[in-house]
Amino acid sequence: MDQIRATEYGYLDALGHVYLDYTGSGLPAQCQIRAHAERVIAGCFGNPHSDNPTSSAATSLVEDTRQAILAFFNASPDEYAVVFTPNATGACRLVGEAYAFGPSAGLVLTGDNHNSVNGIREYARARGGGVRLVPMTPPDLRVREEDLRAALTGSSGLLAFPAQSNFTGVQHPLAWVDLAHEMGYDVLLDAAAYVPANRLDLSETHPDFVPVSWYKVCGYPTGVGSLIARREALARLRRPWFAGGTIKTVSALGGWHVLAEDETAFEDGTLNFLSIPDVAVGLGWVAGVGIDAVHDHVASLTGWLIDGLLALRHGTGVPLIRLYGPADVKARGGTIAFNFLTPEGTIVDERDVARAASAAGISLRTGCFCNPGAGESAFEIDETLLMGPIEHDGRTLDEYLSLLGLPSGGAVRVSFGLPSTLGDARRFVEFAVETYLDRVPACEGLEPRTRC
Repeated sequence: MDQIRATEYGYLDALGHVYLDYTGSGLPAQCQIRAHAERVIAGCFGNPHSDNPTSSAATSLVEDTRQAILAFFNASPDEYAVVFTPNATGACRLVGEAYAFGPSAGLVLTGDNHNSVNGIREYARARGGGVRLVPMTPPDLRVREEDLRAALTGSSGLLAFPAQSNFTGVQHPLAWVDLAHEMGYDVLLDAAAYVPANRLDLSETHPDFVPVSWYKVCGYPTGVGSLIARREALARLRRPWFAGGTIKTVSALGGWHVLAEDETAFEDGTLNFLSIPDVAVGLGWVAGVGIDAVHDHVASLTGWLIDGLLALRHGTGVPLIRLYGPADVKARGGTIAFNFLTPEGTIVDERDVARAASAAGISLRTGCFCNPGAGESAFEIDETLLMGPIEHDGRTLDEYLSLLGLPSGGAVRVSFGLPSTLGDARRFVEFAVETYLDRVPACEGLEPRTRC
């Protein structure tokens, strides 16, 4: 891995970056960028919706990429289809807007979900479908299977949960897919945070819908995601509109249309045909390194950093950090969420950490990471304060957060990926010791929070 870092990700060290935000985005290998440039310079590609030579060339590469994605997930093309979207969020929206929610088909969400999945509840509510939330349990912030079973009992519809939390790194059991199917539910498995460093074999696990953002897996390209869907489940979706590229035939005067009979019925407009082939290149790169090798590498760094941070204590005996989620690497990914504590045990404002880390050349993430359920559970917010809308009345976000009793607007998140090294982890521990151990930061002049 050190050799790969030096040859393909050398720009990190050349620029002095310590990149620790792989749950936010992966980073591209230099060979991926070269492959894009060489393909575009050497070829000529046009809008795929035609039969001319440049269109056919683009179509061929797009279809090759569909097959590369299915191969990456060991998915049968007879069972699964690949729909190209702008990102995982776009994939979630496709499911939400077209799923047959109603009084007899509701939505079950785990408390641990990205907002792009949480937003599906608005589609369910608009069509009279019930929405049930499965709580998270401290201290590891996992979801108990008995609570999931209770939420699935007595109804049917769609279960949505992440294979890996983008907040805590918790990996929820993939066996829940079969459990939900047995109890009459379709399953949306959010794989965006999971697949960059973990093998997802769709010949063994059979979720109905799998949203993915490819920049999280390969670092490049951005603006391309996929909905990997079981063909049987995809056929049951009913789109509320049609667009260019999605129809088999249409009449303006007659006012009717017939959607395409395959996955292209869900691909609105012109695909990003110059970038989609880069997904195949990126997946080939990851497969060449070995996804299991990436998993072991990330798990090793994660365990080392968690152990190192938890071992640090102020002279007062107070721990340096408060960790959210599992303290080991069992059924967890390379995402670590925590807050720094002062020698007196109060939380250091995460905005100070963001500012100090940036000054040290460290890229990490702070906030609630678009996962309010995990944040509310981690910060132990009184549930009664959340049961109704809180009027802003012109308040700032800081004033709004104070109504919830939050001492800080969020957590600090560090995450590892394929290019990470032990040197990155060591540098972060050095930063933590130099900046916060036995020190009380002034936290003066912090920029106002603009979002939670």
